[in-house]
Amino acid sequence: MDREILPAVVKPTHYSLLIYDLDFSAFTFKGAVKIDVDVLEKAAEIKLNVREIDVIKAAVSLELNKTTSEIAVSSIDTDTKAEVVTLTLAEPIPTEAARAAITIEFAGTMNDKMAGFYRSKYTDADGKEAYMYSTQFEATDARRAFPCFDEPALKATFDFAITIPEEWTALSNMPEVSSKTPEDGKKAGTAGTKLKTVTFATTPVMSTYLLAWALGDFEYVEAFTDRLYDGKKIPVRVYTTKGIVKQGLYALEDARKIVDYFSSIFEIDYMLPKVDLLAVHEFSHGAMENWGLITYRTTALLFDPETSDAKYKNRVSYVVAHELAHQWFGNYVTMAWWNELWLNEGFATWVGWLAIDYLYPDWDVFGVFVSDSLQGALGLDSLRQSHPIEVPVKSALDIDQIFDAISYLKGASSIRMISSHLGVKTFLKGVSTYLKEHAYGNATTKDLWDAVGRASGIDVNSIMSEWITKIGFPVVTVTESETGVSLRQDRFLAAGDVKPEENDTQWWIPLGIFTDSGSASAISGVSAFSNRETILTGLGPDDFYKLNKNQTGVYRVNYPPERLAKLGRAIDKLSVTDKVGLVADASCMALAGLGSTAGIFELVDGMRNETSYIVWSEVFQRVAALKSVWFEKVPESKAPLQAFTRSLVSPMVKRLGWEFKDSDDYLTVQLRVLLISAAGNAGDEEVVAEAKAQFAKYAAGDKSAIHPNLRRAVFSIVIGQEDATDEEAQAVYDVILKEVLTPSSVDGKEIALFAIGKASKEKLIKDDLDLLLSGKVAVQDLHTLAASLASNSNARWLLWEFVKTNWETIYSLMSGNMVILDRFIKFTIAGFSSMKAYEDIEKFFADKDTHGYERSVGQGLDIIKSNAAWVERDAAVVAGWLKEKGY
Repeated sequence: MDREILPAVVKPTHYSLLIYDLDFSAFTFKGAVKIDVDVLEKAAEIKLNVREIDVIKAAVSLELNKTTSEIAVSSIDTDTKAEVVTLTLAEPIPTEAARAAITIEFAGTMNDKMAGFYRSKYTDADGKEAYMYSTQFEATDARRAFPCFDEPALKATFDFAITIPEEWTALSNMPEVSSKTPEDGKKAGTAGTKLKTVTFATTPVMSTYLLAWALGDFEYVEAFTDRLYDGKKIPVRVYTTKGIVKQGLYALEDARKIVDYFSSIFEIDYMLPKVDLLAVHEFSHGAMENWGLITYRTTALLFDPETSDAKYKNRVSYVVAHELAHQWFGNYVTMAWWNELWLNEGFATWVGWLAIDYLYPDWDVFGVFVSDSLQGALGLDSLRQSHPIEVPVKSALDIDQIFDAISYLKGASSIRMISSHLGVKTFLKGVSTYLKEHAYGNATTKDLWDAVGRASGIDVNSIMSEWITKIGFPVVTVTESETGVSLRQDRFLAAGDVKPEENDTQWWIPLGIFTDSGSASAISGVSAFSNRETILTGLGPDDFYKLNKNQTGVYRVNYPPERLAKLGRAIDKLSVTDKVGLVADASCMALAGLGSTAGIFELVDGMRNETSYIVWSEVFQRVAALKSVWFEKVPESKAPLQAFTRSLVSPMVKRLGWEFKDSDDYLTVQLRVLLISAAGNAGDEEVVAEAKAQFAKYAAGDKSAIHPNLRRAVFSIVIGQEDATDEEAQAVYDVILKEVLTPSSVDGKEIALFAIGKASKEKLIKDDLDLLLSGKVAVQDLHTLAASLASNSNARWLLWEFVKTNWETIYSLMSGNMVILDRFIKFTIAGFSSMKAYEDIEKFFADKDTHGYERSVGQGLDIIKSNAAWVERDAAVVAGWLKEKGY
């Protein structure tokens, strides 16, 4: 395969890295690194990765016949596009040299791009502007901090030291071993600042992207594992900048338990002597699994039981578990190359939820998984511009784009599918074997399936091959007759226009047949099929059955209308996950033109007595998607669709009420929030009146007037009122904007940014757009506001016109970290549903260099085309159904 990799001339075994001369005004630093390497072949030059690093001086020494000699470096040449520095040697390293050492002095920048070694701005406990400093090296940004062999298979050990202000704390992967006054020549720093050099213990063998360090005015809370590791309990700490550390207690308690849980189920003890979790004020991702020093966006680690929305409990718990899973799956054993990123991310996603299910069984996390993760995976994978789970990766920009719903969510869903089929215990036994066999090394998908196959006695490589290496997933079409139930698999596309050449994959499909008496596989004689078609001979039109029990299979089912109606009438027989799957599959059949949108309404209409938050969440996601798509092309549909929504939800709000009780479980809390939000945004007069009343008290200074769980709902309802006067709307906007700029809780900014994008007045929408480029909102948070505006039918076109007009500024602001730009584009364009929008977006990007975000542009265009066809096809059907029902 054509990859942009370094020549295999030498291989690193150990790095000794010192970072010093940190200038906190110019945001520059200096460094020195000595890299011990094994010589693999005769070498006249040595290439390493660098980006935005100035190599000042380099030297090479080699060990030959137990003697050490020096080889001069005659030239140092940097290729900025390839991100490679070439050290040309005055004479070649002979092949017989066993070892060599490369010593490099360099200089770099503590940038503000959330990549490499970077700075994060925050407001300290005294209300003053301050900075903390940390690293983000995945996928290929270690090279922004020091010259290195920046590929996952080029593992080595690391000794790290850094010179910092005496009163600050430094952290790295391993524990500190000394803190001393700097050596002569390494004392430079901000004038008048006393310095110390902090040295850390040697790391295990690991990839460059997992090295990490951080420094700042930190404090921590600490707990210990229950289990003993080499006779000792492991310390687990949550670090924050000073003043907010108590918000780390919730994550701390989960983290210490999860370390023990993973050590148990993997049958491999956690490997390092400590676990640190650090809240970073500016962060491009959700978190990063650096070995022993895991870094997090603040909203993914911190939680205040007094002021935080309870929904963030789920987020914090899951993200903590996901990153801890990586300590084994990714750090201890690493994918051989980025094309198998899913090995890291797909597994950590699935087993992260497994850990949360263990800690919080009442949360029904796999019901949530089916509604969010599985549907997210199938949504992206139903587009032509999707990609296989295992995808060719050539360059760094290609890597960034596959940190998406396919690598994470389809990967996790595929693991859930095979682990459910084999049994979770059997699957984890295979995982344990895989980890032990490849400890501290690199591995491939085949290695994992081989180990699981040996544990289960099944040829897992064979049955999972199509799922991992081929694009897309199947839809199983059900045909009923008196002689049996026929099943046919074809590739599913949201556009519903699969071409013959796109339909040549035949997947292994576990059927998971559910009947009145349980599994029907014994009756039908078929538990899975890999052919294009099969027949279930033990079932007929009069039997009750459903395929894909608990939605463990990564596919959709297209039932005949009569069967869908029967399932709707027998809804009480189904589990939460089956109900979610039924709603999602029916909705996607309508989108693709394989079913009727009226059928979705009929199905949802029959679920009025449903009490599950997870089911209602799926229902309202589908109804919201339909509203969003319809409003652009059929604005007259808005009132009847709102009336239909109120008919579903308003009676339930009356029953459940606004008051949160101590006895409420997590899912009851989330149901109340969901129903109030749905009713208010659909124009329920009583709900709107109560939201306005609570908001008025809040605006007058009573911050307790709105329960923390309801801030997002109340803010969104009140700011979205189209009948408000301009003065009333402006007053609401100003209150929410204040929460954006000076948040009163760790989640306050995120909640307020989401809400402020729901403004209905054009003047306020334009204020939102100005806010995007004002510098008042951190770059890491811009996608939250953009996504909210894009989902707002009043704001969608204004946002797109703004992006076109200000493209050069937006590109300059975000392209330093392409993950940020890619995410922004994805959210901005995907909400449209007209060919006018399709053509305009396609034309705009036609002459742009889209490398780094081309997948998101293509996927957005796929979604728009599908939406446009859906409205064109079913607008009259929807209007007729709503009119017939009196809406």
